[in-house]
Amino acid sequence: MPAITGNNYIKRIDQLKTSIWIDGAPVTGKISEHPAFQGVMKSQAALYDLQHNKSLKEVMTYQSPSTGDQVGMSYLQPKTKEDLTKRRAMIQQWALSNNGMMGRSPDYMNTMLMAFAASADFLRGKENCFPENIVNFYEYARENDVSMTHTFIDPQVNRAKFYFEDTDEPIAAKVVEKNKEGIIVKGARLLATQGGITDEIVLFSAGGIQDKAKGFAFSIPSNSKGLTFVCRDSFVEGDSSFNYPLSSRFEEMDTIVIFDNVLVPWERVFYYDNTEVSNSFIDASSVLPLTLHQTVSRQIIKTEFVLGIVQSIIDTINIKEYQHVQEKASEIIVALETLKALVIKSEVEAKIDEWGFMQPDQTTLQIAINFFPRVYPRFTEIIQLLGASGLMAIPTENTFKSIIRKDLDQYLQAKSRNAEDRVKIFRLAWDLTMSSFGTRETLYERFFFGDPIKLSSHLYFSYDKTPYVNRVNNFLQKE
Repeated sequence: MPAITGNNYIKRIDQLKTSIWIDGAPVTGKISEHPAFQGVMKSQAALYDLQHNKSLKEVMTYQSPSTGDQVGMSYLQPKTKEDLTKRRAMIQQWALSNNGMMGRSPDYMNTMLMAFAASADFLRGKENCFPENIVNFYEYARENDVSMTHTFIDPQVNRAKFYFEDTDEPIAAKVVEKNKEGIIVKGARLLATQGGITDEIVLFSAGGIQDKAKGFAFSIPSNSKGLTFVCRDSFVEGDSSFNYPLSSRFEEMDTIVIFDNVLVPWERVFYYDNTEVSNSFIDASSVLPLTLHQTVSRQIIKTEFVLGIVQSIIDTINIKEYQHVQEKASEIIVALETLKALVIKSEVEAKIDEWGFMQPDQTTLQIAINFFPRVYPRFTEIIQLLGASGLMAIPTENTFKSIIRKDLDQYLQAKSRNAEDRVKIFRLAWDLTMSSFGTRETLYERFFFGDPIKLSSHLYFSYDKTPYVNRVNNFLQKE
């Protein structure tokens, strides 16, 4: 099956009967009808439906090199700068559907798998590595429009630099056995966003591996025997889009993933028991620049939405004449245009990598991903400062349907909006910045690619400063 529809997606996930636990109980029946997942699955389905919008065909899909069918553009392995532009257009079209709120929309993992496959030759000839398996799975995912989640974080038991588990039973997921059918994995991983509502889960090592049994990469179906997704508390407080305009639609569940002697068939193993590869593949491959390109493209759309909310508050209560208000709005404008410039620069300075694929400039995108985690919490603060008490004077939908509405119409009206429209704006701002969903969004963007301090250190050591030091030395040598 080529590019799927939203109905295809929902039907497939419902049929999996994946083991998912939430609030102490297993999910039974159709997961697409469960209150914690209904909204986000509907929003995800809408993304797949866009692939069949005739006016967006050339944006959303491309012709498969193996079948000639139309497949999702996020699977496109870029060979030219134009291909990078095509990918960005598709990513941002999907992001517009949810205003950048879905950090794990399907294009993220599609991009990651595509990049793994594009760099698969890095694994060729190395011990316990199977590059052909990555390529085969990529082609399978592309031709069947497979949805995926992923996890690479170990449980936070002891975060010392040199921590080794001293327990009889594994805590962090590791390979505990190998047999003729595949590898056996036992233990847990954090933090699979959208866990349980995708076809597959991809596991890979993100570096820092000291125990080779914890160094692996593979993909398995979400309903694999022994695999369980344990959910946090749902942040869907209700299904009213008036009361909860964002969380009712875009709440992406985060899950702990438990592996109870899960069999990973050999054909799905990408590598295992190779510490060197586990610690180097991400950095050596095109995975980082291409996933960063996807992420920053989405964050641009999210920043545009934040600016729209801020200006809506300004217009609604008529505060644009104050200079401190202008300054705060300008902070978001500067952030937005900075992100746009960086992603375009990354495409302009893109180069062909050693495997023949076009790689956006990684340093430029590293700067963007250092920048956004610092400005996004400021966005939240700006909205709170501008909205002030208005973010608490937000009656519910049912209140507007009650006999007390006439009082609301009188006392909650605004300069440019009636009471109901004013409250809608402020409930939207509240849901983005103050609800459980909103505070999760801030934490999520803070740590999207890891600890911001580590990201800064990585940028410092990878950035070539030599030309500028040489310039200083040359200047000092002049008489």
